[in-house]
Amino acid sequence: MNFEQKQELREFNCLYKEIEKLYHDIAIKAGMSDSSFFILYTIVELGNGCLQKDVSDMYSINKQTIHSSIRNLEKNGYIFLKKGKGRNMHIYLTEEGEKLIQQKMIPIMEAENDVFTAMTAQESKELLRLNKKYTALLHQKMSRFL
Repeated sequence: MNFEQKQELREFNCLYKEIEKLYHDIAIKAGMSDSSFFILYTIVELGNGCLQKDVSDMYSINKQTIHSSIRNLEKNGYIFLKKGKGRNMHIYLTEEGEKLIQQKMIPIMEAENDVFTAMTAQESKELLRLNKKYTALLHQKMSRFL
């Protein structure tokens, strides 16, 4: 095989995987799966009543995984579902879910905010700009494989 991967790509992939592992470890330490973590995260971001589809779209998690995790969160008494228009299901926190959010999710999200606070406004904007550019170019180059 004759392929030479650029050093920058190797480093970027390692950083991406390191961040992914960090969130996985945080979810495990909090006693939940990655998808359950991101369901609760989305509820904090978008508010009570967000849709299952919102979670799937925001974090690129397949609908079957979301459905399974929602059932587990529901079984554990953290959320309940309400039917919306058509097939839409809205996700709401129970009292126990609210406690879980306050104890587990809010401190994590505050730490994330602190990271951006530790950077200058210019650094934050540059980080976002370059990640958006990379993502757009990646979509463009990878579209032929989809």
